[in-house]
Amino acid sequence: MSAIEQPLLQIENLHVAVEGKEILKGVDLTIRAGETHALMGRNGSGKSTLSYTLMGHPKYEVTGGRILYKGESIADMPTDERARKGLLLAFQYPVAIPGVSVSNFLRASVKATRGEDVPVKEFRKELKEVMGRLGVPGDFLSRYVNDGFSGGEKKRLEIMQLSMLKPSLAVLDETDSGLDIDALKTVSEGVNALVSPESAILLITHYQRILNYVKPDHVHVFQDGRIVASGGAEMSAKLEEHGYDWVTQELAAAK
Repeated sequence: MSAIEQPLLQIENLHVAVEGKEILKGVDLTIRAGETHALMGRNGSGKSTLSYTLMGHPKYEVTGGRILYKGESIADMPTDERARKGLLLAFQYPVAIPGVSVSNFLRASVKATRGEDVPVKEFRKELKEVMGRLGVPGDFLSRYVNDGFSGGEKKRLEIMQLSMLKPSLAVLDETDSGLDIDALKTVSEGVNALVSPESAILLITHYQRILNYVKPDHVHVFQDGRIVASGGAEMSAKLEEHGYDWVTQELAAAK
């Protein structure tokens, strides 16, 4: 397989347990550069478990299957190394870090991920471009990370961070959670800007509304710890109209 054909992410028959309880029960998923994938499902179906497993959270034990990132197994790879290789996760509930300014936080994140310090002038130029694209005011940088932030501000900061770090695969865990319509549009524009021929997005959500602004190439339905159905962007519209029971009925009818 050539480098061009090689998937960014290849998950094969992945089983994951948390405190001895199996949560993921055989997940198969392939993501290639240039693609946007939406992973949809009810709360508690295992979607967030998949995102934490991809980033190497120690609470989540891989009990079977494998995860290949750029053709390399990452099963034993620590989280920071995965990040340096271009795999990053935007959390559903970002934590506050009182005493650490947004500017210092972003600079430290960029340095840690790129493995070298970025000249101040270059860093400021990049940051200014990103802030302009997301409509973020200048005083945002002096505030403490997520301390007193609204839901929309937290999500904007996540997209700012991803835009600065330039991951080859961004995993967005319910980025649309708690956003009003204006914030949703702004964040969606930032998400769309992350896609390039060399990168991809895995967007995890249980709402269809963000997919009005972020158009996925592939939509996957997650139920009971596995992907049970996949399709194009039209699948999200069917889920919005008929609900997740529609998938269950379709699967039952196919048997």
